[in-house]
Amino acid sequence: MNTLIEVSGLSKTFTLHQQHGVVLNVLSGLHFSVRGGECLVLHGQSGAGKSTLLRTLYGNYLAAGGSIRVLHNGEWVELVGAEPRQVLAVRRQTLGYVSQFLRVIPRVATLDVVMEPALARGWSKADAEARAKSLLSRLNIPQALWQLAPGTFSGGEQQRVNIARGFMVAWPLMLLDEPTASLDDANRQVVLELIAEAKAAGSALIGIFHDRTAREAVADRFFDMSQDMSAAAQQEYIYAG
Repeated sequence: MNTLIEVSGLSKTFTLHQQHGVVLNVLSGLHFSVRGGECLVLHGQSGAGKSTLLRTLYGNYLAAGGSIRVLHNGEWVELVGAEPRQVLAVRRQTLGYVSQFLRVIPRVATLDVVMEPALARGWSKADAEARAKSLLSRLNIPQALWQLAPGTFSGGEQQRVNIARGFMVAWPLMLLDEPTASLDDANRQVVLELIAEAKAAGSALIGIFHDRTAREAVADRFFDMSQDMSAAAQQEYIYAG
């Protein structure tokens, strides 16, 4: 399979303005690439910067240095320093992100929330609705809830709606931030099946999984982000699952 993302020399800092301008080096000199059909699992203790890395790859955080190159519509696009419109174009077609939290417009029905990525790509409403209903059923969201706003749901139900939305369309590259957290065994298994289907379809995935069973089920390779490791050592520590 072809490489879909290349990261080199990536760094991210945070400046604590209320603490005399102290600068925290959260990410420093990260190097890795991911091919289609494989899942790279981020490994490291709490505070190692795993979620920060995903948010930096997605463009929610601005990188302090380095390169993030993504294969978008057959051409390599540099996301570090890219114009906002270019980042949005990559997000619309190439780069999917399943975060830990569902953020939606209040009072929008669950079915519409899940359908939105497909409609944004020009799917017919009938096709989008059929796919959304299938995902919601697989993730055990009762049909009685589909026309209600997910903001009224329990945390676990919101998480499953978030997952359904994330897997609504095929993404060449997917970022997964704890997609199985707090799910029961049955729903965790559904998410693992969706990840396997995405890999089989050629997607490249980068994910965080604190659940060891889920981590070992999906990982093709691991990337250690321990803060006491040098960039060179991190690169060497990428290993096959």
